Amino acid sequence: MSDRDHITSQTVNLGMIVNIMLSIAKTVIGILGHSQALLADGINSVSDVIYYIAVKIFMRQAKKPADSEHPYGHRQLESISAIVVGAFILTTGIAIFFESINKIYDLATGFSQARTAPLIVVLIAAGTLLIKVFLFLFSKRNYRKTNNPTLRALADDHFNDIMAALAVIVGVVMARLGFIWMDPAAGAVVALFIVRTGVSIILESSAELMDKVPDQAFADKVREIAATVPGVKCIEELGSHRFGPYFSIEITICVDGRISVDEGNSIAHALEEKLKDHYRDSLSRVMIHFHPEDKTHA
Repeated sequence: MSDRDHITSQTVNLGMIVNIMLSIAKTVIGILGHSQALLADGINSVSDVIYYIAVKIFMRQAKKPADSEHPYGHRQLESISAIVVGAFILTTGIAIFFESINKIYDLATGFSQARTAPLIVVLIAAGTLLIKVFLFLFSKRNYRKTNNPTLRALADDHFNDIMAALAVIVGVVMARLGFIWMDPAAGAVVALFIVRTGVSIILESSAELMDKVPDQAFADKVREIAATVPGVKCIEELGSHRFGPYFSIEITICVDGRISVDEGNSIAHALEEKLKDHYRDSLSRVMIHFHPEDKTHA
């Protein structure tokens, strides 16, 4: 796990350092350049820095070994960390959206004076776009290496920032062409991308904590493997527990009621070995309960 933790730490540290620099640049230029879209993106980067600090704390705790109170270790903190990321993203997106809508209303009613953003705003947004493309690809690659849900959440947020940078560029350019309302409108578009990403991260990470079977293909594969083991009549129940990059499986199988306990145990052991062989890099534990087949499952 040391290599996995090193890759995770490297990805989080790089993202935090870059977001600190981007949050300062985008917020300052957004205020001085009177760009609602860039300011919205800058506030998003500030929130990124805050949740990156939270992520580092969670990742440090997740590396703790198993103990008497946590026999499976602390790796589920990775999913909790992803939910924290999603919550920060969601609340930031909602705040930015309403601020942008208010700005559009003020422009429409003449309450505020329209100002055209300078070209430096476009340059900052373009630089952000290039940096975030690199961070997205970097985080996505490391997620595939580690299967850490937090890195998936960070990669999704980087993609969100790519869309936000594009919205800033479009908004500022259109504003300079005379469509002043397009800049705050771009800020609202940025917010919608932020909200969508936050909700998606929360739902996916919550499903992992709720012990959801990974997907239907996984359940079908387990049943397919069980069907190859002589003596297994059916799978009555199938459950899965996620612990960081690993998971355990709990299965209830049906066997012929006329066989001995030793024979039933041999069937369960054979299925366990087949499952461990197939999922050797991710399956940590298999628990199999067997009982006589009844007419319902015949």
